[in-house]
Amino acid sequence: MTLLHALTEDAFLGGRLCLHQPAEGYRAAIDPVLLAAAIPAQAGDSIIDLGCGVATASLCLLTRVSGLRVTGLELQGPLVELAEENARLNGCAEQLHIVPGDVARPPAVLAAASFDHAMMNPPYLEPGTARVSAHELRRIATVEGPAGLDVWLACALALLRPRGSITVVHRADRLQSILGLLSESCGDLAIFPLWPRQGEGAKRVLVQARKGSAGPLRFLPGLTLHDADGRYTPEAEAVLRDARDLAF
Repeated sequence: MTLLHALTEDAFLGGRLCLHQPAEGYRAAIDPVLLAAAIPAQAGDSIIDLGCGVATASLCLLTRVSGLRVTGLELQGPLVELAEENARLNGCAEQLHIVPGDVARPPAVLAAASFDHAMMNPPYLEPGTARVSAHELRRIATVEGPAGLDVWLACALALLRPRGSITVVHRADRLQSILGLLSESCGDLAIFPLWPRQGEGAKRVLVQARKGSAGPLRFLPGLTLHDADGRYTPEAEAVLRDARDLAF
């Protein structure tokens, strides 16, 4: 595959899902699985997955909820190819459509106000704040380029129908920026911390909101990922391996 020297085949959701992804560079771990578990989708809904990568979150969501229509937008050509391959591999080619393109200039095929839900796992590092990987696929996936967090969120909101949901997984230290950007046009904001272990501060959060809603902000109990021995907690196992949803 173009620009990819080696691939691995990895199981997700306790083996329900099998994905091909690059052996080097950015590799999907638990963030897209948790993101998919947070989407309040029902059969018949349409979802846009911005920066879908190899389609991990999209396919996790389709595995968890039947009858959905998911569209993935992805900038990197090699990952577009892999996402399409993964959709076929998992029998979801009819439910998942991958569109090449940039969140800063969404393709015309993505009509405004046409999706019920938007989800994203955007680049989480601001330029100049960390050492940049020499691997192109990893650098683009992890470090913000010309399209910053404001552009990603604006793209999602433009594509959402009124009262549609937007869900973001990101670093906890970007929470203030996320809330500031979403609160201008959303309500029902919910913060869901992802605690590494009991008693430790959250490094990542899920944030969800409703376009055009006036509902209040909620701070939820969140999910503790690991026990004292480093194993996943039963609650985390239920999401990561048994395809349970997250209670928002």
